[in-house]
Amino acid sequence: MSDPSVATVDLDGFPVRVWRKGEGPAIGFFAGLGGLPRWVPFLDRLAEAGRTVIVPSLPGFPGGDRAHSTLDSHLDWVVAVRNLMLEAGLDGADLVGSSVGGALAAEMAAVFPASVRRLVLIAPFGLFRTDDAPIDAFAQRQDDVPGLMCADPELFRALRAPPEGQNSVEWQVEQNRANEAAARLLWPLGDTRLARRLKLITAPTLLLWGEGDRVMPRSYARYFAEGISGQTEIQTIAGAGHLAWLDKPDETAKAVLDWTGAA
Repeated sequence: MSDPSVATVDLDGFPVRVWRKGEGPAIGFFAGLGGLPRWVPFLDRLAEAGRTVIVPSLPGFPGGDRAHSTLDSHLDWVVAVRNLMLEAGLDGADLVGSSVGGALAAEMAAVFPASVRRLVLIAPFGLFRTDDAPIDAFAQRQDDVPGLMCADPELFRALRAPPEGQNSVEWQVEQNRANEAAARLLWPLGDTRLARRLKLITAPTLLLWGEGDRVMPRSYARYFAEGISGQTEIQTIAGAGHLAWLDKPDETAKAVLDWTGAA
C-alpha cells in the first residue's frame, strides 16, 4: 500500500492536511469519529478503481491542527468545511462522509447543492430521535470504544496506534483534540438540526450502514431517506460495524464505486 501525496491548505490561519492518491474523477472522503490518523485500505480500493481520492482532514481531527478552535457555531463549521472543499479541489465532486464526516457531507449537499455530484453517507450523525436514540458517543469508557466503532475492535486499535517513532504524548494529544472537535460539533446528542435541511439535498444519495452498527441504529437510514428530496438507496454491509469502511474496505468501496461510478 503506497502512501498518498500530502499537501497543506490554509483554513483560517491553520495548516490542514489534504491527502491525494490516484487518477481520474475526484471523490472526497470525510472521516468519522477519531478521524484518520493514517491512510487505510478502503481509500486504496477507490484509487485503484480509477478515481482521484482526496481526503481533507476535518478541523481539529488528525491533520487538521487546531482549526476547530475558532468554530463557535454550527454555521462556522459549515462555512469552514465548504472552504476546505474548495481549497482541496472537491467542488462538484462525488463525496463520501462517515459518521461525524457524514453529517458534514450532508450539510455540503444541502446548503451548497452544486458542490456535490453524488453523495454517500456511511452511518452519518446529524439526526436525533428521543424514541430511537443513538448511543452517546461522548459517554463511553475508552476501553469500550473500539468495540463500538468496529465489528473487529483490533482494526480500530490499529488505526489509532502511534506509528513507529512517533512521540506517544503528541499522538495522544492529537487523538484527544479529535474528540474535542467532534464534541464541539455534535455534543451532547449528535443533533445538528440537519433534519430541517435534508429536503434541500437533491444529489443522488446512498445510505450505507454496517450490519452490526452499535452506535447509530440502522433505522436512521430510513429517517435520512424520508427527508432527502433526491434519489436515495439504502444498503447494508454484512459483518461491519459503525466504521464499515474500516471493517470491510473491499465491500464498502464496491458499494461506493457502484453508486458513484468507477472511471
